[in-house]
Amino acid sequence: MDWGTELWDQFEVLERHTQWGLDLLDKYVKFVKERAEVEQAYAKQLRSLVKKYLPKRPTKDDPEVKFSQQQSFVQLLQEVNDFAGQRELVAESLGIRVCLELTKYSQEMKQERKMHFQEGRRAQQQLENGFKQLENSKRKFERDCREAEKAAHTAERLDQDINATKADVEKAKQQAHLRNHMAEESKNEYAAQLQRFNRDQAHFYFSQMPQIFDKLQDMDERRATRLGAGYGLLSEAELQVVPIIGKCLEGMKVAAESVDAKNDSQVLIELHKSGFARPGDLEFEDFSQVINRVPSDSSLGAPDGRPELRAASSRSRAKRWPFGKKNKTVATEDFSHLPPEQQRKRLQQQLEERNRELQKEEDQREALKKMKDVYEKTPQMGDPASLEPRIAETLGNIERLKLEVQKYEAWLAEAETRVLSNRGDSLSRHARPPDPPTTAPPDSSSSSTNSGSQDNKESSEEPPSGEGQDTPIYTEFDEDFEEPASPIGQCVAIYHFEGSSEGTVSMSEGEDLSLMEEDKGDGWTRVRRKQGAEGYVPTSYLRVTLN
Repeated sequence: MDWGTELWDQFEVLERHTQWGLDLLDKYVKFVKERAEVEQAYAKQLRSLVKKYLPKRPTKDDPEVKFSQQQSFVQLLQEVNDFAGQRELVAESLGIRVCLELTKYSQEMKQERKMHFQEGRRAQQQLENGFKQLENSKRKFERDCREAEKAAHTAERLDQDINATKADVEKAKQQAHLRNHMAEESKNEYAAQLQRFNRDQAHFYFSQMPQIFDKLQDMDERRATRLGAGYGLLSEAELQVVPIIGKCLEGMKVAAESVDAKNDSQVLIELHKSGFARPGDLEFEDFSQVINRVPSDSSLGAPDGRPELRAASSRSRAKRWPFGKKNKTVATEDFSHLPPEQQRKRLQQQLEERNRELQKEEDQREALKKMKDVYEKTPQMGDPASLEPRIAETLGNIERLKLEVQKYEAWLAEAETRVLSNRGDSLSRHARPPDPPTTAPPDSSSSSTNSGSQDNKESSEEPPSGEGQDTPIYTEFDEDFEEPASPIGQCVAIYHFEGSSEGTVSMSEGEDLSLMEEDKGDGWTRVRRKQGAEGYVPTSYLRVTLN
């Protein structure tokens, strides 16, 4: 079935249909163009987003790049950037293969359609002109026939009229004969024109217009086929980038799986480990020494006590440096402004850089020597003397770098010694608890000579009986205070202590104790155990919380 046979009389319908097909093609091209603009804008926004979140500093200057979390994030951003590139490829493919090519094809289709319909209209115009000529010849034949009939009636009437002259009769007969001849010619012309029109009409409806309609059908089918292929290009452009996009997504997955929390913790240690030894225990600052009280043999410090307190306070502040604000330091060439561990690492980096530069200069010196030998053997290749300045410069650089290497090696050795020393101090300081005070506990200064060791031990383990049989604990300060009826605070034993001397009490590490009396400057604190035993323990062995 074809248009020329089945739609021979639907010229206007075919005109509207072909125009609709071309409009649909243009509509699809416009859609793809806007789709490409969306893809382009999407890719641009993705790239701007990636640029916004990419590290601004160079990679080698950014310590955060050592963390797997940051590396994975940067890799993720790079994959998103690559993904944006694929969206740009989609937009470019749609713009070239669909928009440009289909636009050009649409213009060609419009020209072809215009040519076919112009040909059809010319054929219609020719047929209409032939029909007009036929109508004209027909009307002329009809008019001549009436004139001939009228002339024949006039001649017959004059011939029967007795009053008419012979000349009038002859003239009327000649006029009737002329009109009859003209009618005969018009008849022949009308017959010829009718035959020609019928031939032209048959050619128009059975040959000329069917051919034009078939050409329009072929054009419309080619347009529809090309439009369908254009529909396929939309998905083909996506399918072309699917493998790369899949790799981008796989890269994002790999980046997500590359986060190593343990390794990041180790990296943080390597980046910021100072190498300093841990601060020692703080000394007790006895502000109660300025209070007037009864002198005793166990009292410590000068009568005034203030210089000693100030010295102890300054020592405590010096030892608490990790908890205070660090002053800004001026960078030095040997990185002595840095903590020991960081100084060692920076010196190691500088030493490696100098060694690389030194090796590079030595390689350049060897190359210059070989080039000089070649010039000496083959003068036409160059002047050996022209290489002397470069060789001298290289030798100067080598000497300078060797001195720098020696300097950094010496600094590095000092830094490593410092790190090892700090490690040793830290280990020795915290390997065992601090030594107890060298002074005896308070009750040892008031014990009588005739008291037995067994009585003293019992008095340290059991509360006073109130019968006056045992010597009171810490009799030296009986005039200064009264024994509190309830604890004044709580404390926890940091270390184990064996109370083997008079007036002391044993305690276990982590044991909760009741604070009965604060340290009075001699390094001993009176506590009570949950079992009821009461006595003195070293203050440095406790973590105290006052009520």
